[in-house]
Amino acid sequence: MPKAYLVAHIRVHDKEKFEEFKAMSGPAIQQYGGRVLARNPAPDHREGDLRGLNILIEFDSMDRAREFYESPEYTAAKTVREQAAQTDLMLVEGL
Repeated sequence: MPKAYLVAHIRVHDKEKFEEFKAMSGPAIQQYGGRVLARNPAPDHREGDLRGLNILIEFDSMDRAREFYESPEYTAAKTVREQAAQTDLMLVEGL
């Protein structure tokens, strides 16, 4: 079964609230077996308009990634994140 990845581009406008989101989302990521592979606020941007913090999280499967994203734990964290930042987020199945 292929791995799955959460890819997010986050533009933070409330750093204090975003720290609250991080404190909530970290345990949820671990609870659902996620592994943060990359977290970079200043990537080597080459093309496109997406700016901000870039995050790549690996899950063992797409089902597991969806369980995480739809979980009560992450839903609560997401509500906080939405107050702190604009986000582009996708779940991508690996090869």
